[in-house]
Amino acid sequence: MEGALLAWWLALCAAAAVNPLLWAWSARRLAPDAPVSRRWMLWLSAVYVVGCGFRSILPMIDAPRLCLHDNWISRIAVGRTIATAAELCFALQWSLLLREASAGSRAAGFASRAIVPVIAVAEAFSWGAVLTSNYLLHAAENSLWTLAAALALAAFVSLRARADTATLRFLDAACLSALVYIAYMAIEDVPMYLSRWRAAGGASAPLDEGLRTLLGRCIVRRDWSAWREDATWLTLYFTVGVWISVTLPHAPRLRFSK
Repeated sequence: MEGALLAWWLALCAAAAVNPLLWAWSARRLAPDAPVSRRWMLWLSAVYVVGCGFRSILPMIDAPRLCLHDNWISRIAVGRTIATAAELCFALQWSLLLREASAGSRAAGFASRAIVPVIAVAEAFSWGAVLTSNYLLHAAENSLWTLAAALALAAFVSLRARADTATLRFLDAACLSALVYIAYMAIEDVPMYLSRWRAAGGASAPLDEGLRTLLGRCIVRRDWSAWREDATWLTLYFTVGVWISVTLPHAPRLRFSK
């Protein structure tokens, strides 16, 4: 394994070891009388932590069927299933958080109802992309994630005028994070998949072939060039994404009167 690739993978493994400890810290800090929604958010974050830990230790790139390790569980179908469960749990966390403010903000109420369906459709596009190796579907998937972030951003902005100091700090941090995420997706991530789609001439694999390779073992690549372009989003996904998920149960209560 090349030095750069080995260093990157070891960093992912370190994150996979540390993140469960952060979740345990989060669980310990959550008040025994915390609302049911916050306890749900805690357990939803556990699914996200476990899913990202698995994918950190056994990283895969779905469409080209690449993996870092050759073993019986390194199959795109397994990784994609785990990713789907984790991502839906992450979306549910945000939905539950925004639901708290739905009585005082139409934007928050709309976002709380819309985010999970939007991400469910994104997951369907993801599975379509994986089955057909059509990168245009990956671009659509990530465009929907960007839309979900924009809905959350609009909700957070709508709540700022009535927030107390602690809540305002959280809302400002959430707004900044959403803006950075939207910018990254619009400037880097979605264009990357569009570029790959154009490079492939818009081609798609037959569904029977896609299903066969989806269930089969991955192609092992241990050269950094095969992973470099995807390393940024994978690293952010398995670190910053997890840290946000773990801390969400402790966000200030978003309760506002009409």
